[in-house]
Amino acid sequence: MAEISTKPYLIRALYEWCVDSGFTPQLLVAVDAQTRVPMGYVRDGQILLNIGAAAVRDLTLDNEWIQFSARFGGVSHAIAVPVDRVAAIFARENGQGLHFEPTDGPEPPEPADQEAPPSSETTAAPPKGRPTLKVVK
Repeated sequence: MAEISTKPYLIRALYEWCVDSGFTPQLLVAVDAQTRVPMGYVRDGQILLNIGAAAVRDLTLDNEWIQFSARFGGVSHAIAVPVDRVAAIFARENGQGLHFEPTDGPEPPEPADQEAPPSSETTAAPPKGRPTLKVVK
């Protein structure tokens, strides 16, 4: 029988500790091709994510994936992070938490509720110029 990783359990435990203590839980993620995050916010191959209840929606912390919706620059994004790519979880206020070594293990199965990103061919380009209003009687 394959050994089950303790990493997802430790992540969930530290998340609960942060919430119970009134701290802001944050994830440091080593970004790779499997990580679905807004690439404009990635610095040096890493992204820092606030996963506090006020910052995210529909947070799921399972054994293979961490998934949620969050706003970056006012735009909502679906975030999906393989647990293997989590480099740290800690409280923003005091820095207490755990640091992990991100691994390039076997690819985890795709998240179950993953939606295909809209293709550029089906997405209409936004209209150019000033917006106009029309009075309808």
